[in-house]
Amino acid sequence: MTKIPSKQTALQPPFNFTDKWEELLDNENFIKVFLSDVLEDYIIKQRWYGGKASQLKYIELAEYFRIQQHGEVYYGLILEVNFTEAFYQHYFLPIAFVSDENFAHDDRILPISIQDQQGFIIDAINLEAFRKVVFERILTAVPKDKTRVRYHKSELFKDCKYESSRFMGMEQSNTSIVYNEKYVLKFFRRIYADRNPDYEMSRFLSDKKDFKNTPAYLGSIQIKDQENINITIGLMQEMVENQGDAWEYMLTEFHKVFSNLEYKKIDISKLPRTEDFGRLQITDVPPEIIDWVGLNVFTKIQTLAERTAEMHIALGSEFEDTAFTPTHFNGDYTVWLKNRLLYQFQNRLNTIENSLHKLDGLALELAHEFLDKKNEIRKRFVNFDWTKLKGERIRVHGDYHLGQVLVKDDDFYILDFEGEPESTIRDRKVKQPPLKDVAGLFRSFHYAIYATIFNNIELYKQEQNHLFEAGEVLYQYLKGVFLGTYIIKIQEANLNIGYNQERIFLLKYAMLEKAVYELGYELNSRPRWAVIPLKGISNIINN
Repeated sequence: MTKIPSKQTALQPPFNFTDKWEELLDNENFIKVFLSDVLEDYIIKQRWYGGKASQLKYIELAEYFRIQQHGEVYYGLILEVNFTEAFYQHYFLPIAFVSDENFAHDDRILPISIQDQQGFIIDAINLEAFRKVVFERILTAVPKDKTRVRYHKSELFKDCKYESSRFMGMEQSNTSIVYNEKYVLKFFRRIYADRNPDYEMSRFLSDKKDFKNTPAYLGSIQIKDQENINITIGLMQEMVENQGDAWEYMLTEFHKVFSNLEYKKIDISKLPRTEDFGRLQITDVPPEIIDWVGLNVFTKIQTLAERTAEMHIALGSEFEDTAFTPTHFNGDYTVWLKNRLLYQFQNRLNTIENSLHKLDGLALELAHEFLDKKNEIRKRFVNFDWTKLKGERIRVHGDYHLGQVLVKDDDFYILDFEGEPESTIRDRKVKQPPLKDVAGLFRSFHYAIYATIFNNIELYKQEQNHLFEAGEVLYQYLKGVFLGTYIIKIQEANLNIGYNQERIFLLKYAMLEKAVYELGYELNSRPRWAVIPLKGISNIINN
């Protein structure tokens, strides 16, 4: 492993090396130049770099390997980014050497001369030739690849050839390439010393369980590191033609719902209420609510509930692969859960105490309530008695919200199984109650309702507090209709998610956990929106 402190350049440009490109990574001088402030300056500007809130100390080259075909050679680098706060992150960066002066102006990492040929080191993903090599290596993968860089393909990926490739669009933590307008290869940028959950879950659901409402698994790239551990570098899936994600879809639908308050002269105070966490069929929803909200929203919620249930049924129906076999609650899980949540809760408590000056109105009022009731909230997290829980734990999506769901005609497709960004790779693979995913989706409904109000406040005639009141009524009916369909589907398949009281306990517990998690993000990024998780917390602790 080669290490050099940041801002310490070994040589001055222009850098000239006599080595062949195929041997350049063995040259310590090159590594020193490359890992100095040159690479640091490049990485900290990338959207996929997740360490922007911390102070970078130095970068190490943890691993490198060749991505090659027919004499074409590119390098895949595993970079260990060390921070002054005494932690580190790993990133994947493929590199290429180009000599064309007109190429990749924005993605040059290092000007360099190799054997008197001047050019630039660039991120290889910008190079079509590299993208083609990767596509063809997956397409021609052998069933049992024993090499260090292991390409795998499913039986579905056949009878095709490389035609075109392009970037999918603006992403945060990964880079996705669209091939032939039919396939998507996701390069994982932040990586972990283990198989990525997105790879494991996608392959399991698609290959083993034939779950139709997720992009079909087509192939992957793994490397074996120095400790013989598999690291997932890339995941190839089918491209699902879609009309956007469910978040944008629901924002559009909810805007119509709130516009109807004025258009239909609806008295918010007279809207009928419903039981919290009750189970509703559409026929149970009062006519006044149907008239206000419209039938379409509720039928879409039912479809989303069906797809969510089918995902959980597939994930809970495995009895051979121990990574996916259902299990029960126990003491080990309880200790893990409480330790994790109490640590997170204390972190959020510190954040909110330091952020009161950013808040006003209802947000400030709810923040004070949060602080006043901190012992009660902490007690709720501690009050997890596994001996009373009869349901099963399974592998779950782990970061399930409307943004992880694609809309296609009148149906939904679920994607992005990487798990919660703040969690460790091991924590993301812990089996959880399926209702944790449902709770994540419910929190996303809540967000979409409030986001609609915030984004259109000047278009609505009602006072903001009246819109919030209407939003809470809508929220209860959305949850009720979802649960009405979801629980029937789950019970028909004999997946044990516990008795009614247990289900309500788990939903409240997981929704409180999710809202506390969200609170930290909002207070740091957009304090005006902190009212959403604060309201969610208030609803649970006062219900």
